[in-house]
Amino acid sequence: MVEPASGAGPADAARDAAEVLDRPLPEGVRRRVVSLVSDAFGGLTVADLPAQLRQYARFTPTRRAKFAGNAMAAAVESDGVFRSRVAEKVREAQPELSGALELGAPPAAADPLDVAAAAYVLRPAGWVKLVAAAGEEAQRADAERVGDENRRELERLREELAQLREAQRSGSEQVRGDLELARKEAESLQRKLRSALSDVKRGEAALRKLGGEIDGIRAEAAAQVAAAESESRRLKSRLAEAESALETARRATREGRSVEDMRLRLLLDTVLDAAAGLRRELALPPVSTRPADTVDAVEPGRMTPKDIAARALSETDPALLDQLLALPQAHLVVDGYNVTKTGYPTMPLEKQRLRLLGGLSMLAAQTGAEMTCVFDGAELAAPVLLAPPRGVRVLFSKAGVTADELIRQLVRAEPPGRPVVVVSTDREVADGVAKAGARPVASALLLKRLARVS
Repeated sequence: MVEPASGAGPADAARDAAEVLDRPLPEGVRRRVVSLVSDAFGGLTVADLPAQLRQYARFTPTRRAKFAGNAMAAAVESDGVFRSRVAEKVREAQPELSGALELGAPPAAADPLDVAAAAYVLRPAGWVKLVAAAGEEAQRADAERVGDENRRELERLREELAQLREAQRSGSEQVRGDLELARKEAESLQRKLRSALSDVKRGEAALRKLGGEIDGIRAEAAAQVAAAESESRRLKSRLAEAESALETARRATREGRSVEDMRLRLLLDTVLDAAAGLRRELALPPVSTRPADTVDAVEPGRMTPKDIAARALSETDPALLDQLLALPQAHLVVDGYNVTKTGYPTMPLEKQRLRLLGGLSMLAAQTGAEMTCVFDGAELAAPVLLAPPRGVRVLFSKAGVTADELIRQLVRAEPPGRPVVVVSTDREVADGVAKAGARPVASALLLKRLARVS
């Protein structure tokens, strides 16, 4: 319900009360109303504007219509005084259209949206019908535009369909021609295939005959090769024995002592260090008695790598490895790739080796134990150029020899009684070195110890 403007008469108020839109204002009409109100701002003072529109007084008409469109449409609808002021500006700007609307005879050639917008602001008799007619006209124009677009789209689709049908007809003819050509080629290929099969059968017969002759020659050659290989093995064995004896003689001459002397000296050092360590651990007083004065008792034994297990340490406790390496003349033998592929398998082999050897070097500096790291030579694509770190012996297995076999050779080379610790998760390696008197530990134990070093 719209309140009558203060400058409007009783007739105008009664007409406004009688004529009310029963549906939303058509969008096209609304935009024209907002444009009329925005243009009318220029002729009004700030005091003439409703409070909610005064902040847009300095805007340009375009920005005012963009940012205050909803507020202006609401003000025209609800504020009769403001609408009457806007109506005066519309009468001044469009006197012919305003006069025709006041007389109830809108121009037939005028834009229906302009007529409806002006009627909405001026509110002459029958303005609701004009607004409704403008909305219907706009909808009719939109429907006609959409219909024209649909007709144009339908014509385009019909043309594309005709082109596709024509292309299909030409394609079908080409396919039929290709099929006929393919049929003729297939018949020609079948004839050639039959001829080729006949040639293959004759060739197979000749091949079987030739195969029999080759088998006879191969059997004779195999017998000759077997005899030659047997003789070659015998000669190689004698040559290896001679080379081994020659190398042993050279080494003994060069070093001035035999391998057994070296093993005996190492074992003696081990026993002496073990005795000195046991003396310090037991804090024995100086000997003040003679053997005849002693009583019958069990002689204290030396600590071996197997005795460490009695100290109730977990097999994964790095302290276990520290105790093993604290034994006199301890020798740590590491299965290199078994450790690196357990701890950091995604790294390249070269970086795996460097990381493990760096940690072993620091461990050797801390413990003073002898350390040997063994790598499988079969893993290498080329010879390794590597400067072994201080305190670590680096060995690669020869061709045809695995790292496991090389580790067992190292353990067997040690004299009985020397503490030897082998790091490997390989069960076969662990069982083998345990039988030889060494103490096997898991790779994870060494990795934990090296992590503490770094």
